[in-house]
Amino acid sequence: MRWRKWFSFFLLFVLCVTGASTPAQAQSTPVISIFLDGQQIHSDVSPYIIPKVNVTMVPLRVISENLGAEVYWDGQSQTATIIKDDTVLSMKMNQKFALVNDGQIGLDASVENRGGRTMVPLRFVSEQLGLQVGWEQSTRTITLLTGNNPIATTPVPEPMPPQDITAPPINQPSGQTALRGVWISTVFNLDWPSAGSYGNQEKQKQEYVQMLDELQNMGLNAVFVQVRPAADAIYPSTLVPWSKFLTGTQGKDPGYDPLAFMVEETHRRGMQFHAWFNPFRAATDAKTETLAANNVVKQHPQWIVNSGNKPYINPGIPEARQHIIATIMEVVNRYDIDGVHLDDYFYPSNGNFPDDATFKAYNSKGFTDKAAWRRDNINQFVQQLDQSIKSVKPQVQFGISPFGVWRNKAMDQTGSDTKAGVTAYDHMHADVRTWIQQGWIDYVTPQIYWSMSFAPAQYDKLVTWWANEVRGTDVTLYIGHAPYKLGTNEAGWQNAQEIINQLNYNTMHPEVKGSIFFSAKDLRKNPLGLIQELRNYYFSR
Repeated sequence: MRWRKWFSFFLLFVLCVTGASTPAQAQSTPVISIFLDGQQIHSDVSPYIIPKVNVTMVPLRVISENLGAEVYWDGQSQTATIIKDDTVLSMKMNQKFALVNDGQIGLDASVENRGGRTMVPLRFVSEQLGLQVGWEQSTRTITLLTGNNPIATTPVPEPMPPQDITAPPINQPSGQTALRGVWISTVFNLDWPSAGSYGNQEKQKQEYVQMLDELQNMGLNAVFVQVRPAADAIYPSTLVPWSKFLTGTQGKDPGYDPLAFMVEETHRRGMQFHAWFNPFRAATDAKTETLAANNVVKQHPQWIVNSGNKPYINPGIPEARQHIIATIMEVVNRYDIDGVHLDDYFYPSNGNFPDDATFKAYNSKGFTDKAAWRRDNINQFVQQLDQSIKSVKPQVQFGISPFGVWRNKAMDQTGSDTKAGVTAYDHMHADVRTWIQQGWIDYVTPQIYWSMSFAPAQYDKLVTWWANEVRGTDVTLYIGHAPYKLGTNEAGWQNAQEIINQLNYNTMHPEVKGSIFFSAKDLRKNPLGLIQELRNYYFSR
């Protein structure tokens, strides 16, 4: 989410460019300017060139949540990690190579510390994240092009060190009707299990139990665990391979049923367990040789579309959609889950999805507009999945967590008063309004990953808009929150009170029945003392 959600969110990422002129010390040369899609990026630490290797270094930046990336700095290991879509880039200080997903790539310059800020090589990171990089020697200007229209450019400070927390004994807060959930990402081992637990089921169990205890101690009562990171499974399946994020190798049996264990442990605490599926991502990279023999990429190559050098299951093919529904129904039929949860990954938001042949072959309704046809494909998928779930277990909730902006008012007068560069309807082809009006989902959780003071996509305006959307329907509204932004310089995230203010605002709309936080690791880091603030809020109600 948007590992989304991950995006769902403003692209936190790092940049690198090679200067075309004779290198010189930053202090004795003109300032280097950086422009992203025509908008200048300002920095409290000026970009500079490392003379011997002629590499331009820049600080970690917030460029655009619309591209769905995150940046993390581990002060203990001196490592910067950047996650965008299915790309994970890791660079360690004084280490002459970067880790990009499963491979090593040599570096002329790695992470440095300058003026208390973490600096990274611009061109290398930019190209890994798919940006176009230009250099104008006469003006010493770097130009970055994404193909999007970012709505914010703000610097990202280093994360605060973790704080010691002495938690009182667990007791349940009053007012049990509100859902207080958290997303637990398994893709790239972001939240659980750790990469260090590969092949060690006891360690994985211990990690989950400890995480669950900590989350419940914060007042939370529901988890949304990613059980299908990428056309795979963290449970024994007859249709898809074991996830590599359990053992390091896709298709390898971890020696136990992680999903059965997690459902049991979660329910033992009186908490809800929602199974979170990423429906259309076929793999996290293009390395087909690392995929198991029963991966959909190998079994049904005719269903696969490559976008951004990554394989996706084509939503335009009815048989492919039915395959995904069948994999989800395995879980519905076999496990005592409380809900089926989908994230915001439908069609890739970058617009690069070559499906002209599919449009011609599977257009029985005669659409002339491909975008409308794509939305209809997703609509059919959502409707049929809902019918499948309700036909066997009507008590299981079915919900989706779309990108936080359906459409901008500039594109549709009934849209929100926002200026988002990406929208669910126009870019992911997610017609959320239709899902709500037709009652194909039980709940909707928009990822409103902006603050109350961020004018281009203001939290309170969006909550009000979504509350109006579900009013008069049978669809429940939960709100997706972004604690991962606390401690950054983006407007409004300098104090943990921002999250509390959001929770308080939610109570003004009776349609809002709860909140979900992205993600578990970010809550556990206790950014700006958030854990105690949540405890004070939830246990006093």
